[in-house]
Amino acid sequence: MKSDEVSPKMLANLGIEELNEMQVAAYQHIQADKDVLLLAPTGSGKTLGFLLPIFNLLKPTEKGIQCLILTPSRELAIQIEQVWRKMATGFKVNTCYGGHSVQVEIQSLTEPPAVLIGTPGRIVDHINRQSIRLKDTKILVLDEFDKSLSMGFEEEMTFIVKELASVEKRVLVSATPQLQLPAFVGVKLPKRLDFTKTEEKTNDALVLKTVITESKDKENALFQLLCFLGAESTLIFCNLRETTEQTCYFLQEKGIEATFFHGKMEQLDREKTLVNFRNGSIPFLIASDLAARGLDIPAVKNVIHYELPFNSKDFMHRNGRTARMNAAGTAYLLMHKDEAKPPYLAGLPPTFKVPKNSALPKPSEWITLYVGGGKKDKLSKIDIVGFLSKKGNLEKNEVGLIEVMDFMSFVAVKKNKVSAMMSLIQNEKMKGKKYKIEVAKLSNS
Repeated sequence: MKSDEVSPKMLANLGIEELNEMQVAAYQHIQADKDVLLLAPTGSGKTLGFLLPIFNLLKPTEKGIQCLILTPSRELAIQIEQVWRKMATGFKVNTCYGGHSVQVEIQSLTEPPAVLIGTPGRIVDHINRQSIRLKDTKILVLDEFDKSLSMGFEEEMTFIVKELASVEKRVLVSATPQLQLPAFVGVKLPKRLDFTKTEEKTNDALVLKTVITESKDKENALFQLLCFLGAESTLIFCNLRETTEQTCYFLQEKGIEATFFHGKMEQLDREKTLVNFRNGSIPFLIASDLAARGLDIPAVKNVIHYELPFNSKDFMHRNGRTARMNAAGTAYLLMHKDEAKPPYLAGLPPTFKVPKNSALPKPSEWITLYVGGGKKDKLSKIDIVGFLSKKGNLEKNEVGLIEVMDFMSFVAVKKNKVSAMMSLIQNEKMKGKKYKIEVAKLSNS
């Protein structure tokens, strides 16, 4: 099926002109085949690959949950919902995950959505509360299902699958090839769409370099490397949550704008952190492997392995965060001079000697504002930019990325305009209502 058979208006809503090879194949086979295993690299557009055919399979006359999408993380669930909303399908969608108000979810679920997205634990919770009914659900999608299993969700997923008495189509999605399919899903011979072999093409623009460090803690070597790179969007990966925090605080003390991200953070802090990184307010993100896949983090210029991962799969997913969509990118391996080469590397990439005495990266010209209203308050990006322009006296180029969520929004504005703008809008209303607007401070800054 050709991509021009997808509504041009829908493609325009998504900001793309045509589907890629993987998305076209998924569009065909998810509609035509009973069970599908979709394998494709991180950043290749898998989410859209399975959502477009699902949209065509939904029936406007059916009232219950027609499709259930399970994800391993809150961030991935939110990302899938955002793509669905951009498609402007007219079908209701709900997202359920830990860290989100259960009562708000229950209230929203009183009118069942056509598409329900959620993490396994929260979906089990709703089944037990009888706030969702899955007996008539026909489509099941397990996105990043291997990640869900490695995170210990097998029991919850088994319980959920047993509730799906009428499921007719199963779609399993992953970025990792050579996977064993979990028996509880009931998929034996799926249509296999494997695009992981194209990853070599995807990574033609990826350059790997090794940075040899004298000290085992590597902190000063990392600092010098970031000074050399300047304010380029950079993901720094660590193996332990504690290391992400320690490294972040070290860099902050050195005068570098950095923040950390890991799974033990509160949900609001995680969302604020990712927003600040996405919109350029903070250029350096020190993260656990939670950020290696399944998150919407575009345009990362560099990946730094502060600590090398334990296996080739995580190494591949980390590197997949840069050199995406034909853009160039570099992955740096920080290794102590006596550190053993991991077995998954045939050899080390060429050594890169970091120039010393580079100046500190320039501070970001952007800062992120929190707005205490979102989609449920009928606020849109147009409302927010209009308010900041008319009431806050901001020019178009002084307003950056705007993200509107259910009950809150975030907007990047130029730092040098914030003080004057806040004075102008402090007593003003947006769409007839006064909303809390303040700088979105991070808990670790």
